Amino acid sequence: MVSAEDVISFWMEEIGPKGWFAGGAALDGQIRDRFESAWQEAREGACGLWLTSPKGVLGYLILTDQLPRNMHRGTADAFATDTSARAAAKFAIERDWDLREAEPARQFFYMPLMHSENLIDQDRCVRLMSTRMHKDGGSGVRHACAHRLIIRQFGRFPFRNAALGRQTTQAEQSWMDGVGYAGALRDVDAKQAKGPA
Repeated sequence: MVSAEDVISFWMEEIGPKGWFAGGAALDGQIRDRFESAWQEAREGACGLWLTSPKGVLGYLILTDQLPRNMHRGTADAFATDTSARAAAKFAIERDWDLREAEPARQFFYMPLMHSENLIDQDRCVRLMSTRMHKDGGSGVRHACAHRLIIRQFGRFPFRNAALGRQTTQAEQSWMDGVGYAGALRDVDAKQAKGPA
């Protein structure tokens, strides 16, 4: 049985910041081989004990929010445990358990909110990244703002549509074919450069 500590050690030490958002078939396969069965157990509700401590929740969030985006890239299963991850993140944040973890690990308490297609969650993620992350040079806030901008514009993440079997609107397709996520980041940067209105 995989433990929360196993997941944290793999993600924080073996993969580390350079690999977290890099992706690629080799990494996706490695994650699938090592953690797919544990993820399936979490999906079926078998990891409840992980939710009784800050460290356990961190492992749970990595397992249910980060790893499926690699091991199930391009499929609906990439998002299948998002609801569970979001509930666990909110539970931990309400108890300030996120503050017991040093940066950069702390950001993984906020990522389930960043991945939410709910604007209230997006607003909360921006606030948390702004007030509780101090060593990442604003990178977390920048990406949180970009995700929120997309939800404000479309009410969902268009780049998930194919995996989730959702019909893509003309406006969404134009955005994906055009500026896409890079454009959202540019809009965030431009707004920040202008400063408060």
